[in-house]
Amino acid sequence: MNYENLANTYGTPLYIYNFDEVKLRYLELKESFYARKSLICYAVKANSNLSLLKYLANLGAGFDCVSYNEVKKALLAGALKYKIIFSGVGKKDSEIKSALKDDILMINIESFAELNRVEAIAKELNIEARISIRVNPNIDPKTHPYISTGLNENKFGVSIDEAKRMYIKAKNSKFLNPIGIHFHIGSQLSDIKPIHEAASIVAKLMKELKTLEIDIKFFDIGGGIGVRYKDEKEINLYEYAQGILAALKGQDVTIVCEIGRFLVSKAGELLTKVLYEKINNNKRFVIVDSAMNDLLRPSLYDAYHKIVALNGNDELFNCDIVGPVCESGDFLGKNRELPNLKSGDLLVVKNVGAYGFSMSSNYNSRLRAAEIAIINNKIKLIRKRETFEDLIANEVDLLGEE
Repeated sequence: MNYENLANTYGTPLYIYNFDEVKLRYLELKESFYARKSLICYAVKANSNLSLLKYLANLGAGFDCVSYNEVKKALLAGALKYKIIFSGVGKKDSEIKSALKDDILMINIESFAELNRVEAIAKELNIEARISIRVNPNIDPKTHPYISTGLNENKFGVSIDEAKRMYIKAKNSKFLNPIGIHFHIGSQLSDIKPIHEAASIVAKLMKELKTLEIDIKFFDIGGGIGVRYKDEKEINLYEYAQGILAALKGQDVTIVCEIGRFLVSKAGELLTKVLYEKINNNKRFVIVDSAMNDLLRPSLYDAYHKIVALNGNDELFNCDIVGPVCESGDFLGKNRELPNLKSGDLLVVKNVGAYGFSMSSNYNSRLRAAEIAIINNKIKLIRKRETFEDLIANEVDLLGEE
């Protein structure tokens, strides 16, 4: 790949996605559940570019959405409505109504209060709401606390006992149809034991529900499969799938995965240009044109992304790679070894396909980056770089009013 040409053609900062890599990861995960009914639902929050969603829809993927705008984007990209799940802890009435009217596969319910609200809206519309209930198995996922979701201290899901009461209510309701059960214990998981333990707990609950004639058809195991940013251990997909199947013990359900990071993280790179080098009391800073508004993960999670210099000599020196945003927390990497660099040299930040652009912002009135895709060695622009006119388009000028 000629990064110089890309920088000259599209400018920097620039997000680059290899869609062929996305396809390989999708097929690898789908194959791990070979001969069993499965639905791989892409977690749209990881990267919601329409071209990416369309590409995944064409591969047969479903979509896990946590806002109704994500549902609308999935439908616009060509997703089949019976492959769309609407999740999230805080759904507005308008979003619930839209989900019911659009007849998507199911709504993931996160609380008794939400169950009652969905029932009331379904009754108002005279529609039967297909639902799944998110069960909190209280399993430690052994990951960063900000992306842990399966413990009692987290805001997600309900306890086993609460879930039972909710399923019984749903079974007895004319306007609720409980077709799924769901759990998700966290993101960036590198240990499959907590996943399998959670699957066993929830599968046991599902078996108990069937004795109550509550027939669950979709066993949603969430997502969270980790990727290697630095030296993390990656999950063996075969062992991952076999543990899930063992937990089910032959129960006839469709296994649903809600996978985001695993599919797209490795496929993404951020191309950035060096502005200057700066030395403060023997501390070296490489200042680049990307910032925390372009890639938030290092500032938010102290996350590590490999950074590669495309220019410079072989001798390496310690430095921090920082951006132009007016915050001390604005950095892409700290204590890295890079060669001496000059203005105009290029750096590539690796593994940014997930939670890169999707978490970007206009902080400091900075314009969001362009995005390109590589498909069969062909380059396609899939998002234009923002302009100043885009930045102010929705602002109202009140200065002329008295």
